[in-house]
Amino acid sequence: MVNLIETMLKEKLITKEAISALVKSRPPKKISFANLVREKMIDLKTVERFLVKKIKQKTITLVDLERIDGIDIVPIMTEIAHDMGVEYIDLDEIEIDMKLFSKVPHKQLMKYNVIPVEENEFHVLVVFDDPDDMSAQDAVQRLFPRKPINVAIAIPKQIKKHLQRLEISESIEGLITEIRDDLSQESIKENTEDSPAVLKLIDILLKSSIYAGASDIHVEATEKACVIRERTDGMLRQSFTFDKDIFNPLASKLKLLSNLDIAEKRKPQDGRFSARVSKKDFDFRVSTLPTIYGESIVMRILDKTKAMIKLEEAGMSRICYEKFSKAIKVPYGIVLVTGPTGSGKTTTLYGALNAIKDVKDKIITVEDPVEYQMSGLQQVQVRPNVGLDFAAALKSILRQDPDKIMIGEIRDQETLRIAIQAALTGHLVLSTLHTNDAISAVTRILDMGIEEYLVSGALVAIQAQRLVRKICTHCKIELDVDDSLLNDIREYLPSNPVFYEGKGCRECGNSGYSGREMISEVLVISETLSRMIAKNASKEEMTRQAKEEHFVSMFEDGISKALEGKTTLEEIYRVARL
Repeated sequence: MVNLIETMLKEKLITKEAISALVKSRPPKKISFANLVREKMIDLKTVERFLVKKIKQKTITLVDLERIDGIDIVPIMTEIAHDMGVEYIDLDEIEIDMKLFSKVPHKQLMKYNVIPVEENEFHVLVVFDDPDDMSAQDAVQRLFPRKPINVAIAIPKQIKKHLQRLEISESIEGLITEIRDDLSQESIKENTEDSPAVLKLIDILLKSSIYAGASDIHVEATEKACVIRERTDGMLRQSFTFDKDIFNPLASKLKLLSNLDIAEKRKPQDGRFSARVSKKDFDFRVSTLPTIYGESIVMRILDKTKAMIKLEEAGMSRICYEKFSKAIKVPYGIVLVTGPTGSGKTTTLYGALNAIKDVKDKIITVEDPVEYQMSGLQQVQVRPNVGLDFAAALKSILRQDPDKIMIGEIRDQETLRIAIQAALTGHLVLSTLHTNDAISAVTRILDMGIEEYLVSGALVAIQAQRLVRKICTHCKIELDVDDSLLNDIREYLPSNPVFYEGKGCRECGNSGYSGREMISEVLVISETLSRMIAKNASKEEMTRQAKEEHFVSMFEDGISKALEGKTTLEEIYRVARL
């Protein structure tokens, strides 16, 4: 895609000073249309007129348009459709004719990214993502030789999403029948995990969950059914329900893919496998747990591209970003990231490693498991069954002459003691700990039996974090908040606070939320706090001192995010405590 920002500069729609202001902000803001509009460096109507003009000139396509962050493309699509004399269709607002859809090969529709949506006695209405692609129109016309096609346009992402959903719903019914046929034929041999239909069903489950943006897939046996649930934006929702007889072949095949013992159903097991979905590689971390009705199987979806996240794009506020960035650039010491399971700690650690990795430094990680593979690092996988636990791995790592060390999780006193000793002997150590807030991490370390003078000398900073759901931008509305609730948080609010919520729409599955955002707090261990730790000061005393040093709590950071319209007050109260 052409550089549209450069084109706007040449056409004098924006200035170099505006671009420079974005780059110099802290944290630096991405040079994008959304940020230019948000910072009032250009108005939205000017952006829309500019993009319509570029599409008419065939400088960019509708697919390119969709890749532009933070711009509502519906008004642009509507104007383009009007100028071209074609119809704009919101695929989420119409019912697709399934009989018409089933008349043509699905592979052809996927190839050209088109959907036939309606047929009458005169023509067939077909939506395209590129109305100027004459070869695609000729190919689609050959699929309907008896009637002319009428061209319509739709948002390319919508076309792709509906094609995927239609493929999934069409495939499931036939596969269940195939699996049952295989079950009846293989009932004596007990080899149903070899059924090709089961493998196809797994492929569909993976595709469905990844298309929905899920982080985990849960395959659960109940008394009468096999239930498939997926965790999207931190919340579980049921996606499929099959009859109970489908569970055993499905569970066996998943265990076989993950190199687990399919005969062992009494003990928990852990494994992993890789798969390519929509031309993208994913790893799946698999955990099984025996329950009264069968095994519970959970697959964590690991998107390798997320390992390359930049720290400034992780969702930290400006204050937290500056404190954390400064902390990870110190030559030695220990920096901790804390929070419950699923709060994005590992992603933050990878972001930190991305920010500090350098060809001049030797960086070694010890993880359980290695979730994302990164270039420029030496990554060690913990294997307790052969005696390679965190502590044993760390002892060996220190003989490898490292400059920086990342420990996936500190679980016991031995690992913690070695990590602190490494920090005191000239190494930068990054790790995670399970605590509710930053200051609690200090007391947790002391409770684990580490001497106060060691802790005070080693600790550099502690970040605590949570993930909150973001308000869906398609249905965001202002919210009237009860005064009694505002009174509890009045000290954090401006004079006329405005909060928002999502009313629910098709884009967000009527949840009002889409995606997740980080809220965090960063406790920098100053010399005063270090002396207080050495003297075994109470948590309350350290909290008072931190506030004097302008410490911003996670709850306060969350309120700021709610005031910015990124999330809701309800979400902040759900994950953080006042």
